[in-house]
Amino acid sequence: MAHDGQDLTLDSIVLPDLLNMTKTALGPVETLFNTARDTVQARVSADGRVSGKLIEENQTAAHGLAWLATYVESLRQMQAWAEKLDAEGQFGEVEQLIHQIAFGEYVWQIYGGIQMNQSEVVRMQDLGLSQDDQRGLMIPECAQLAESGNTQAARVRLVELMQERSAEITVGRSGLDDELEMIREQFRRYAVDKVEPYAHEWHLKDELIPMEVIEELAEMGVFGLTIPEEYGGFGLSKASMCVVSEELSRGYIGVGSLGTRSEIAAELILAGGTEEQKQKWLPALASAEKLPTAVFTEPNTGSDLGSLRTRAVKDENGDYKITGNKTWITHASRTHVMTLLARTDPETSDYKGLSMFLAEKTPGDCEHPFPTEGMTGGEIEVLGYRGMKEYELGFDNFHVAGDNLLGGEEGKGFKQLMETFESARIQTAARAVGVAQSALDVSMQYAQDRKQFGKSLIAFPRVASKLAMMAVEIMIARQLTYFSATEKDEGRRCDLEAGMAKLLGARVAWAAADNGLQIHGGNGFALEYTISRILCDARILNIFEGAAEIQAQVIARRLMH
Repeated sequence: MAHDGQDLTLDSIVLPDLLNMTKTALGPVETLFNTARDTVQARVSADGRVSGKLIEENQTAAHGLAWLATYVESLRQMQAWAEKLDAEGQFGEVEQLIHQIAFGEYVWQIYGGIQMNQSEVVRMQDLGLSQDDQRGLMIPECAQLAESGNTQAARVRLVELMQERSAEITVGRSGLDDELEMIREQFRRYAVDKVEPYAHEWHLKDELIPMEVIEELAEMGVFGLTIPEEYGGFGLSKASMCVVSEELSRGYIGVGSLGTRSEIAAELILAGGTEEQKQKWLPALASAEKLPTAVFTEPNTGSDLGSLRTRAVKDENGDYKITGNKTWITHASRTHVMTLLARTDPETSDYKGLSMFLAEKTPGDCEHPFPTEGMTGGEIEVLGYRGMKEYELGFDNFHVAGDNLLGGEEGKGFKQLMETFESARIQTAARAVGVAQSALDVSMQYAQDRKQFGKSLIAFPRVASKLAMMAVEIMIARQLTYFSATEKDEGRRCDLEAGMAKLLGARVAWAAADNGLQIHGGNGFALEYTISRILCDARILNIFEGAAEIQAQVIARRLMH
């Protein structure tokens, strides 16, 4: 991708040239995406409409388009971040290095192949593009960034600065306002004092996160963060939810995930509940007086929620009896209410016959996890993400009051659930950023402390390069996540942006954990080292809240409609 006669070094480029260069590079990248979208859309359309059957037949192309779109949006948001910091006089050397490495790496990957995971690389020819279609990427700015943006020298220099500024909470300024950064500092302090010293023991012993932690988080407002003030919450932004989730997950993903179920339940009730249901449930959720759990997935359905078989039958009193099986239910035992999706219309076999319930239950304990009549359950032993435990549940004529049918209307359950996915995926993306940051934290410390061949590991360029790429991709995922949160806060549809943030964030978290364990060498494979837990925890992010393949499918369909 070299450009004849072009000086391929960024070392001497002054700041305005870097920002102009990256801004100019965005043009042909966006043009390439538009061409790719048209090409893929033509391939998966029949009779003028996008065909689900053709998308499946051309899955690599469709999912590759989703990844290309994610990269393009990532670069847009990095440019917006850089320009904002520059205007505020805060675009220092750390930020410049992050920016040039990000553009250098992602522009080069767009040209050479985007890593969907370790073994699947999507190339532009997979999307039906020719070399002529990609010729726009040959402009000098793209060529210079691709060949000189992400060099060993740039990565080593970034890590030198990271060591000098180790007291700073994030590598590079986040671009958020002072109020949000104060929230970050508060929750970072809490995580350092009350979570990090104990998380690994909770994991190794497969223990529930202590109720004391839940009570402390409730006092700090975690469970009512985005619930409107009129319903007992704080009425804060989704961006604040991102910062809180990020920093708590940095301490331990289980703690960062405690708020997820409250976020989903509150979104369900706010979007689809009656006023009486809002008054009853939202203040109790906000204060953590009532802890919720989400009960959607079934053993044989996985991501295909439309084919759920758990039945809800209405009795003569207007109440419901629930019968069926659910699986992968997080924090199921000691919660008070289940947002439970069940089929109320037996004549249907798709999403149209599903209804959502606020099913009340008695919290259990370790000896009697499910004391409520009509309900049984057993724990699923898992690799990571252990602090709340996973369960299989069985319902046999389980009683749900008629008043607890969400919205008071049957058949709306799937639509109601879809309305929560934006917030849930934004929050999951923030959790992924936190997990990735925790991998960077422990790996950086280990690389500085561990001596080999007479010097610290961090002095070796390939170790430094791993740490640098963690820091760069964490910032890319962070900016994509904050952007989706801002879109949500401003009332714009953001399922596409939230999906992209979750898709990229999960990959970044896994890469950070995997590279972090590699830096630890054999010690990383020992259970006593924190990185072994972080690796297990990171792995779930590519699966829950929409597996990466499902996420790419959803993004692709949205791009072509």
